[in-house]
Amino acid sequence: MTEAVPERGQPRERAREDARARARGAAPSATPPSVLVAGGVSLLLIAVLVLPLLSHPGFLAWQTICVALTVQALPFLLFGTVISGAVNAFVPARVFSRALPRNPALAVPVAGAAGVVLPGCECASVPVAGSLIRRGVTPAAAFAFLLSAPAVNPIVLVSTAVAFPGQPQMVAARLVASLVTAAAMGWLWLKWGKAEWLKMPARHTGHQAGHSRWEEFRLGFQHDFLHAGGFLVVGAMAAATFNVLVPRSVLELFAGSPWLSVLFLAALAIVLAVCSEADAFVAASLTGFSPTARLTFMVVGPMVDVKLIALQAGTFGRGFAVRFSAATAVVAVACACLTGWWLL
Repeated sequence: MTEAVPERGQPRERAREDARARARGAAPSATPPSVLVAGGVSLLLIAVLVLPLLSHPGFLAWQTICVALTVQALPFLLFGTVISGAVNAFVPARVFSRALPRNPALAVPVAGAAGVVLPGCECASVPVAGSLIRRGVTPAAAFAFLLSAPAVNPIVLVSTAVAFPGQPQMVAARLVASLVTAAAMGWLWLKWGKAEWLKMPARHTGHQAGHSRWEEFRLGFQHDFLHAGGFLVVGAMAAATFNVLVPRSVLELFAGSPWLSVLFLAALAIVLAVCSEADAFVAASLTGFSPTARLTFMVVGPMVDVKLIALQAGTFGRGFAVRFSAATAVVAVACACLTGWWLL
């Protein structure tokens, strides 16, 4: 009888025993008791080390902040993804192109203002903008809509008002700074944008003929809610970790400087990638920073973050994503600072 070739690191005697067991119809030899004992001891040690941490005041504070941020933001995320899925499934793309002026320079601010009445999360705005470009809308107007829709739609503005009670100037500042950023980026594309930077794969978004609109709505809502909800939970966990672990001395180092605080929260918004329907609650929790710095967090986040850069690279090409995201971050920070100086 041919003996089984032993695997690397397996004793030859063990391979022979397994071969004889298979020949008899029996199962190969079980895991050695020493391995089971070592695994059990390891699990016990992990439990001994982790369980005390679950009752530590620091962990309890982290848990409270994380749950509070998630619970506060979840209704707005749910409603926002319902509206976004409905727009994608039931509103034809030609509605947008017909509503825009023929003059590209005028179409840019109109498309940016359309974000106020056409809510959508940042994850949905990228494929919608790609669909608009494929159906004849000037890219500058599509990009203005891409930036404004997740930043100034009604769901976001209401959530900002709830997160900052008694501070209507924060809502107004977010609206103004985001609209100015979207329009400025559209005009910048008109001036210096190049068609060769756009490398768009051929794919269909919105309703497809012969398909059930309700099924498309269900699939779109399911995708957007689960995708954005995951980022919401991660963002809430990151914000809670930031609040609990970062020493006050570090916060004071950044918060004490007007420029450092703005740049720090702009970078934090890019890394955390919190959904726009929920980022106001994260910003409100960063109480050690100035209103302008927190405004910058809310203006930059819906327009530039790690997931958006990836989505833009997949929809418009890597070269476009790098150039457009870098320029948008600079313009958003500048507009947030000017608006904060003016209104806050």
